[in-house]
Amino acid sequence: MQALAERLGAVVAGRELEAYEPLGFTALKTVIPAPDTLIRHTLERVSRRGKYLVTEWESGARVLIHLSQAGRLDIEDPPKQTKPKGKVLRLRFVGGPAVLVREHGTERKAAWWVLAPGDDGPLAGLGPEPDSDQFTEFVMHGVDKRRIHTWLRDQRTVVGVGRGYSDDALWRAGLSPYASLGQLDADDRARLLDAVRGVLADGLTKERERTGGLSEPKLGTNFEVHGRVGTPCPRCGEPLHHVSYESHEVVYCPKDQTNGKILADRRMSRLLK
Repeated sequence: MQALAERLGAVVAGRELEAYEPLGFTALKTVIPAPDTLIRHTLERVSRRGKYLVTEWESGARVLIHLSQAGRLDIEDPPKQTKPKGKVLRLRFVGGPAVLVREHGTERKAAWWVLAPGDDGPLAGLGPEPDSDQFTEFVMHGVDKRRIHTWLRDQRTVVGVGRGYSDDALWRAGLSPYASLGQLDADDRARLLDAVRGVLADGLTKERERTGGLSEPKLGTNFEVHGRVGTPCPRCGEPLHHVSYESHEVVYCPKDQTNGKILADRRMSRLLK
């Protein structure tokens, strides 16, 4: 999301909004202030907080955009009149391009918010950034009893890590996704902290080097183990395993992370009965 914010800002920051088209009926999550109040105001800056894109306007208002799992941004230059499948929002800028937010799949969870100055909206409930002192304190001295993979994906605990980088960070640290903080010694904790920050930094470097349109879904090619079930572990060469859940999977290397133990997969266990 950081790389996406940088790429979007390079195209539209400093431009004045000409019009907006709310293409998805339920995507706008706020009523006041109305989006009309943004027209003829300049978009000053595009940034990120967690997995939210944050556009900051000269009026002091902010527009948040959350792409969920399958959202995409398209730059239309010149702007189009079409209403493509999965349409969410189109922002038209004076004398310039339009930004189209759309969503693949059928979930329709991509959303946007218009926030008045001083209103943090959904940002208020987010946890610290991975590079913050608060996160350092949490990892090095915390007593959270949940599985590490669970709280790494919890945006109230730490923002912006998600499923893929959780898999990669735990693999780099050589830790089981089922372990809890209480099971880790000081060296384990330091290794985990370095791994989380390392995979995010490496991912950002690769995304900044990427060319092509903003909407191209190339993120999956950056992962070291996530999404690579059955392929050789990059470190030991043994096949990578996974645990399946209803909405996601956890990928790990038994040899490097669980002392050879295969973690229980409830979905597979039910199929085998």
